[in-house]
Amino acid sequence: MRDRQAARDARRAREFEAFVAGAAGRLLHAAMLLTAEAPDAGPRARRLLTLALAHTYARWDRLRGEDPYDCARQYLATRFARTTWHRYGAFGRARPDPRSPLAALAPRERLVLVLRLYEGVAEEQTAALLGLPAERVHTICDRATATVLHPDRPAAPRPVNPGTALS
Repeated sequence: MRDRQAARDARRAREFEAFVAGAAGRLLHAAMLLTAEAPDAGPRARRLLTLALAHTYARWDRLRGEDPYDCARQYLATRFARTTWHRYGAFGRARPDPRSPLAALAPRERLVLVLRLYEGVAEEQTAALLGLPAERVHTICDRATATVLHPDRPAAPRPVNPGTALS
């Protein structure tokens, strides 16, 4: 009996290690985009990834045909949403790195943009995951895309009229 349990645990560990080797890089990149941290740092993104992988490992035996990547991505998104929207935890209090391409976006906009465009999650699935109407997800995604593609440019200094005397 113990041998069978040990063999099952070893197989589970090998399967999970193979999953992490294949998926951790993409999940970490998604977490970095969500937290808008600099690529060379990322302590919040790494913590978010660790929590998502720990949750996936805890559910590993119960996945039964489900994609473990979907499970990890869903936990990553819901954990980020819960901690940022409710302003609890390290993710909600931190400021995004200004060098990040998504730093100008609000956390909800970053989440929708990452799920829709980076992860390729359908609009309806994103809406169901976040508990929002599909139309709202569409609007948030459009606004976030426009913000990223057309960032506000600083106003050019106004030329001084040469006929006006400065005192």
